[in-house]
Parts: sequence; structure tokens; C-alpha cells
Amino acid sequence: MWHSKNQHGIHSPFVYKLITQCFYNKHYFKAYGIWSNAQRKSLESKEILEVEDFGAKSKVFERNRRPVSKIAEQVSITKKRARLMIRLVDYLSIEKALELGTSIGLGSFSIAGNGKTSLTTVEACRETSSFARQLFKSEGLENISAISSSFSEYLSGFGSSENLEQANSKNKFDLVFIDAHHDGKITLNYFERLLAHKHNDSLFIFDDIHLSPSMEVAWEQIKVHKDVKVTIDTFQWGLVFFRQEQVKQDFVIRV
Repeated sequence: MWHSKNQHGIHSPFVYKLITQCFYNKHYFKAYGIWSNAQRKSLESKEILEVEDFGAKSKVFERNRRPVSKIAEQVSITKKRARLMIRLVDYLSIEKALELGTSIGLGSFSIAGNGKTSLTTVEACRETSSFARQLFKSEGLENISAISSSFSEYLSGFGSSENLEQANSKNKFDLVFIDAHHDGKITLNYFERLLAHKHNDSLFIFDDIHLSPSMEVAWEQIKVHKDVKVTIDTFQWGLVFFRQEQVKQDFVIRV
């Protein structure tokens, strides 16, 4: 079931088409198979990584030494969510994307497993970032640039070598996937900093918007931001559109 939270109902042609032609699209995409292959390799991996938690502490793992197979099984993007991302990338013709929070790379595969979308993915933990790079290489994905850096340092680097306005203009993204600290205050900080790197048709996706009270608060503040026109709450992800031609609406859609 899906509904709008304001008086305009569901009369937005853009959102209606997004739901019917993308969310509920039954077509099989080649990228589904590529993602599943990467997931299989991760589930079968015998590697153990020394994971550094830079954000909210893991609710699944008590120790930092973690088997890749368990990360893939318990905390990585699910098959259902990966397929939704693949459909979104296809439907919105995403050419340039940014991901904050690579982990072992399965989210990256859902964005750029098509081999066409140019993805920059940033991960502060060096060991998980290294594993992800190996996984991308094993699948021949040269359209993914994996960067080992804190998110704050990476975002600060946009304007380090040239005029800030020029830097912002050069670093516009069609899609930004924030699967990072899962802390409300920090998430809002990233949101504000990334606004300079959006354009009218950009999509921002926030993971785990209902994970904690602080994330709930952050999501509510994002929804009422003056630049935000359409939000879609899918219960785990929060989708944010900036299309200035749209009537401001907030949707809750079960997918």
C-alpha cells in the first residue's frame, strides 16, 4: 500500500510513473545477475577483515574482526533493495553517482553493476575498501572509483584546489547514496554539504532512516528543507527529489 501525507493525494504524474514503471517493474535486468554473482563471491569468501566502525557501532557484530561472509549475509544491502536500486538507476538514467559507505561493495554493484554508471564510492575502513576494490576488479567494473577516506575529508576535498563554485559545478551527481554513519546529526551535516552537488533531477537516498530516534529526527528535518520537493519513505530508505517543478509532497510506499 502507498499513500501521500498531504492533501494533494497521489496526483503527481512523476511519482505515479516512478512507482508503476520503476518500483514495480517486473523486467529482468542483466545487473541483477552481476549483483548476485558478487553477493555469492562474498558469501563464499573465507576472508576475515579488521573492520573499523567510524559511525554508529554495529548491532550485529561485537568484535572488529569480521568474516566477509557474515558481513554479506547480515549487514550488506539485501537482494530486494539491490534490485530496487538497479531499477532506479536504469529508470532515472543515472550517469554519475556518489556513495558514502562502500562496506564490501555490494551496494556499489547495485548502482554501477551495469558497467555504465560512473560511481565514486567512499569508505573510511581501509580493509573493507580494499576487499571491495578486489571484488570490482574481479567483475571487470572499471566504472567504479573506490576511495579510502573519511567522508568529511572527501567532501572537503571538492573545493581544495580551485574556486569553490567551480568545484561544486564540476562535482554534480545524479544520485547520492548515503549509507554512512547512521547518526542523525552527522547525516544532516552530510546532507547540507552535499546540497551544493545536486542538480534539479538529482536523487538522494538515505539508508536506515528509522534506525534510531536521531535518524528519525534527521529524516523529518530533511523532508521540510526548502530545497526538497518530493520525499518517499520506503521504511528503510528515504528518497529525496529536488525537482522544483513538483508540488511539495511526502509519500510512504511499501516496496
